[in-house]
Amino acid sequence: MTGQPDGLHHVEEMIPKLRALLRERLGVIADHALRERDPAAQLARLGLLSGQITALHETWRASLPARLSHFLDQASFQKALDFIGDGGD
Repeated sequence: MTGQPDGLHHVEEMIPKLRALLRERLGVIADHALRERDPAAQLARLGLLSGQITALHETWRASLPARLSHFLDQASFQKALDFIGDGGD
């Protein structure tokens, strides 16, 4: 992602990507079998997903609602997911 996207239409395109990353991260956290089998792999996956969420946030920061940006700044990922809703995708 390069440049600074703007406009509501673009944010609406980004939200499903953010939602998918947030859901995947929560799924990795909930994967107790992975944690027991390979905790290093679980931490690595969490780190990768967190990095992707942060990169997406940084790219779109200026276009996001302030509250959503705050949740992402604070790594309150469940609150961010609750804020953007299920979306049905």
